[in-house]
Amino acid sequence: MRVLVVTAVPAERDAVTRASGDVSEPSVRRIPGAELHRAGPFDVLAGGAGPAAAAAATAFGLASGPYGLVVSAGIGGGFAPVAPVGSLVVASGIVAADLGAETPEGFVPVTGLGFGRDRFTPPPAQVRDVAAATGALTAEILTVSTVTGSAARAAALLAAHPRAGAEAMEGFGVAEAAERAGVPALEIRAVSNTVGPRDRDAWRIGDALAALTDAFGKLVPVLEGWTHHDRNDS
Repeated sequence: MRVLVVTAVPAERDAVTRASGDVSEPSVRRIPGAELHRAGPFDVLAGGAGPAAAAAATAFGLASGPYGLVVSAGIGGGFAPVAPVGSLVVASGIVAADLGAETPEGFVPVTGLGFGRDRFTPPPAQVRDVAAATGALTAEILTVSTVTGSAARAAALLAAHPRAGAEAMEGFGVAEAAERAGVPALEIRAVSNTVGPRDRDAWRIGDALAALTDAFGKLVPVLEGWTHHDRNDS
């Protein structure tokens, strides 16, 4: 099974490719707007920040396929105390947390406006397998267009999404493109900071990138098991 992994920035992309061993000279292929770096079963691209860039990059990546799975991956903020800094979160739901409208009564999600969708549910069996292999927490991961920078905003997000474990900026865009291509999608986040007031001195980006590398290293045998199972069922 070949897997398309979509990150926001090159540092996240390189953290994933390192999981496959010596990739000092990875196989690189150009697609519109990005480079696909092949390492083991993963084709990894840095598609840019935010859901729009992620969706576009994922669509172009999938067009270069075929792929059996798409993974939105990178670092992100964790909601305390559920997902502390250094932990790993696998999405049980990929949620567009700020897609909708502000009204006098408060925020209304896009589905409450009568159109669109605001969440995707990754394949539960694959989520369980990934969590078991990596030791990750399973929780909803919120996609936001503006990263949370205050305690009030963090509290509002948790009130609206009590099953949330992390927030990032790309997962929903990746899932939207994957859904339209008929390919299942997962999201994996290594927690670099706590969702809430911005405190750059407390961020642990290096530790989170190392955790991302470790997680994808543990995914290789999981993918091999899925491929073996698919072949036996064919």
